[in-house]
Amino acid sequence: MLEGNLVNLRIIEREDLPLITEYENDPEFWGELAVYPLLQKSKADLEKEYDKRPPEENWFFIEKKDGTKIGAAFHFLEGRLLEIGYAIVPSERRRGYGTEAARIIVDYLFLSRAIVRIQAATDIRNMVSQKVLERVGFKKEGIIRKYVFVRGEWRDALLYSILREEWKEPKILTRTT
Repeated sequence: MLEGNLVNLRIIEREDLPLITEYENDPEFWGELAVYPLLQKSKADLEKEYDKRPPEENWFFIEKKDGTKIGAAFHFLEGRLLEIGYAIVPSERRRGYGTEAARIIVDYLFLSRAIVRIQAATDIRNMVSQKVLERVGFKKEGIIRKYVFVRGEWRDALLYSILREEWKEPKILTRTT
């Protein structure tokens, strides 16, 4: 488990997939400005994805200190580039949980991997996610035109990144268990 001040990140296990299936199939969980296609997936589909994940990828629950699951965070390879993503259940948004989860995952990745860059993409209209990334130290690189087809339209995204030399040292990670 990766521990922060407000939230912890816990690796998602195979037995957790029913809740992840609920998240995956809930358009409100991802929000109107998601950069992920709204694909309906069965538990069996997610089990296949889970089993075929490359070792460089992890899925985490975002949990409050009392163990309440309030979202998910993940890192994955986009081509040869390491990318992060996160989502919080609507009732728990705008409380700093997403920012802390993003800080924790950035700390974890720079402490555990010989990487020089982490990136994230967000819908060009998603000001909240942009502020999260900027608070964590990500820099805006530019617009990715027609990045994803969601809710019947092509959407542009902003690409953000943080380099190891911009990160320098852990900001939030307190310990791993």
